[in-house]
Amino acid sequence: MAPLVTDRRPDPTHRSSFPPIANYAFLSDCESNCLIAPSGAVEWMCVPRPDSPSIFTALLDRAAGSFRVGPHGIRVPSARRYLPGTLVLETTWQTPTGWLIVRDAMVMGPWHNTDERSATHRRTPTDNDAEHVLLRTVTCVSGTVDLEVECAPAPDYARREPRWEYANSGYNELVAAPPEGASGPTLRLTSSLRLGVDGRTASARTRMVNGDKAYVALGWSPLPNPATWDEAADELWRTQEFWREWITQGVFPDHPWRTYLQRSALTLKGLTYAPTGALLAAATTSLPETPCGERNWDYRYAWIRDSTFALWGLYTLGLDREANDFFAFIHDVCRDNKDLQIMYGVGGEEKLDEIELDHLSGYEGARPVRVGNAAYEQRQHDVWGAVLDSVYLHAKSREQLPEALWPVLKRQVEEAVKHWHEPDRGIWEVRGDSQHFVSSKLMCWVALDRGARLARMHDEPDFATQWAKIAAEIHADICKHGVDDRGVFVQRYGSDALDASLLLLPLLRFLPASDKRVRATVLAIADELTVNGLVLRYKVDETDDGLEGEEGTFTICSFWLVSALVEIGELERARALCERLLSFASTLNLYAEEIDTRSGRHLGNFPQAFTHLALINAVMHVIRAEERAGHDGVHFEPPNRGG
Repeated sequence: MAPLVTDRRPDPTHRSSFPPIANYAFLSDCESNCLIAPSGAVEWMCVPRPDSPSIFTALLDRAAGSFRVGPHGIRVPSARRYLPGTLVLETTWQTPTGWLIVRDAMVMGPWHNTDERSATHRRTPTDNDAEHVLLRTVTCVSGTVDLEVECAPAPDYARREPRWEYANSGYNELVAAPPEGASGPTLRLTSSLRLGVDGRTASARTRMVNGDKAYVALGWSPLPNPATWDEAADELWRTQEFWREWITQGVFPDHPWRTYLQRSALTLKGLTYAPTGALLAAATTSLPETPCGERNWDYRYAWIRDSTFALWGLYTLGLDREANDFFAFIHDVCRDNKDLQIMYGVGGEEKLDEIELDHLSGYEGARPVRVGNAAYEQRQHDVWGAVLDSVYLHAKSREQLPEALWPVLKRQVEEAVKHWHEPDRGIWEVRGDSQHFVSSKLMCWVALDRGARLARMHDEPDFATQWAKIAAEIHADICKHGVDDRGVFVQRYGSDALDASLLLLPLLRFLPASDKRVRATVLAIADELTVNGLVLRYKVDETDDGLEGEEGTFTICSFWLVSALVEIGELERARALCERLLSFASTLNLYAEEIDTRSGRHLGNFPQAFTHLALINAVMHVIRAEERAGHDGVHFEPPNRGG
């Protein structure tokens, strides 16, 4: 069947019909997720997994399917917020005749697999599980409001036409099953309203008066949707309680920035895939790093390099269970002495073949739209250091190294020993020629340094001595070839180009923060690799990344700069930058990958896990440094990082 949408490109001279990326709300049940536009339309949703083909794709093409609940004729709400401590969205609408409140949630319920084990869960079962239902409740709180519901799925990235059929003799339940021989979930739409069908759109319309309540639920599994308003209200309440009980387990400072930390923690929890413990880089694919450009990638996968930052952030906030589950996922993909990839599917899949969806217009005309990510085949030498640092953080939090990890650890250290002197594609996965990137050498040093520490912990003194010696060799090589005439660490050997990844030098304890080369590097990046004070990954005219066009400042790099400034004693400058970065948060305190400093516009995939991890790191650096300086002036030491 031909795709539902045609090949077209928006006219850049006209006002965009796409909402700004930062205006989307993010919902999750820790197995699937979705994005909701301010209009009340679900414009991105992939089920049953976050990397499954989408069923609502309007985020990438305005004709590619959405699911709206809201007042007829009104598209701009009066207010939107998350209910405090939750991933439940509340949207308040004012119309000329009344007021309406819509609450949206991906429902969490009790553990379901009681008679037989789950086919997907590898982690220890909890008390809670995803219900595989998107629930939308509506309450008229004043006057009268004409309510409109329009559910128009476009399965398989809008390549397939759904066919709704009534499930029984009434008007309250519709089912859309995949065509015979096709894969994909069966969608079930239930409501307290009367549903009708027009082509691929299921709809409902009614006039609500003060005190009226209604619900609409979309399910995609054999589990039942709520059948009455009381059931819907109970499921919404249970979901709120799940999130509030979860966030209460964390440890958050009594500080004005606490709300940013909690929202980042909730977002990271929402970006986890509970059955395996994997952490998605982001919920989306192909949101552009450059408006109307080609820097569009699929981020719905788990990157190994995120592991050390994820564990640091989660352990820092006391969220040990999530840290342990993610570490278990890392352990899973390292088993059997396989070569380590830079990224995996959320189920541990190794092949992530990249294709282009030419029938989709792309967000504001940014093409190509990509599904899959060819970077999984790249050789990037930072992965061994990320794994070893993750093992070190995990083992240090328990003061022991689990016996089963020792063979995995040895294999990754040996890989770093074999390859550290070779060129690679670097932390930014450039698609140009391989280079001797300093950040890659740095992470190889991390692999040997942490390996030596772990060998001592495991009572293997011979390995500890051998690996410490090679770590010293890598250290000396970086200091000899990776520093320019100014005493500044550079992006790659033989170049004077700067790179924001070198802000990790003090954070990973390569050199003490008091070292003049570290200070010079941090200040050079702060002064020369910034646009309006925010940090670029690198200058595109100095780096062969195999692509054309500009890119915005990478928010993770700006948060790294906050942490690095704290490390070198520039606390006032760090706090000022942190305050500025927090001011760029969306109205729901979410972040995409990049920020356009001219407009404050968010760019890239959304919400971005790496950005929220770096936010946690930066905010906690500033808060703890101010606490220590205010009490005894002791230098800040990140948890689990010390020798």
